[in-house]
Amino acid sequence: MSFQSRFWIYQTERFPLKKTVPLLLVFSAASICVSARLADRPLPEWPAFAAGFILAMALFFQMRVCDEFKDAEDDRRYRPDRPIPRGLVSKREVLGWGLLTVPLSVAAAWLWSPPVLWLLGLVWIWLGAMTVEFGAPAWLKARPVLYLLSHMAIMPLIDLLLTGIEWLPKGQAAPFLWLFLALSFVNGCVLEIGRKLWAPENEITGVDTYSGLWGPPQAGRIWVGCVLISYALLVGTGAATGVGWLSALIGGLALIPCCLAAKRYVQAPTVKAQDRMDTIAGLWVFFCYATAGFLPYLIGALT
Repeated sequence: MSFQSRFWIYQTERFPLKKTVPLLLVFSAASICVSARLADRPLPEWPAFAAGFILAMALFFQMRVCDEFKDAEDDRRYRPDRPIPRGLVSKREVLGWGLLTVPLSVAAAWLWSPPVLWLLGLVWIWLGAMTVEFGAPAWLKARPVLYLLSHMAIMPLIDLLLTGIEWLPKGQAAPFLWLFLALSFVNGCVLEIGRKLWAPENEITGVDTYSGLWGPPQAGRIWVGCVLISYALLVGTGAATGVGWLSALIGGLALIPCCLAAKRYVQAPTVKAQDRMDTIAGLWVFFCYATAGFLPYLIGALT
């Protein structure tokens, strides 16, 4: 197959643009909006949002490339249908694609505000540590909860970078920015756990899932717990930006389909329920960022 065909198949399976682009567009823009709103500053010009989106896309693709190397042996042994083990693309090609995003990331940060490069470097340091499993892969994999928390710590670091696009040129971050950073951390857990709640017939020997670790009923309840913590942080962020009650109301309504999906999965962890959990996790995270980032400005425009 041609290079274009192979790349298209690869992104469809491992970095689906139709899902990733809308989510990261909202994520990056919301981060900048929340930072400005919390500090009661006007929104920056459009190049800030362009830089944020480029950085978000580049970093998440770099995370995918690092995963391909980190999980190479497990993929070869247990998931031979993935693009690299089955020979669709090579590790060298994927590495080349990832390296192309590095100068793009540097340019986006530099052209907007050179100090942003310090935060970009911080994210890369943590990503590098994640890729080598912090130097203790066996020890860390034997402790799946710690593994989850250590890897999801990159989410608030990425959000610190994205919000830094707004606050670094101004010299100071808003006092309550930690609420939004904590929301990103918990939402990372919502996504990660949600995509690894599998039907029993889909479990693969040697592949770690949270349904396999805790069992579908317990895993589903833990996922709901993460969603509830995320909801509390969303309301807290909303209160700090002046839309607390409205965030609580809208967020409460959005909780209903999440809880229903989890209940169905706990009661009957079928393939359909597995797919539903993966989808609803992504939708919840999308909703959180859209609400936190844009609701204050929407209400301001209407009043």
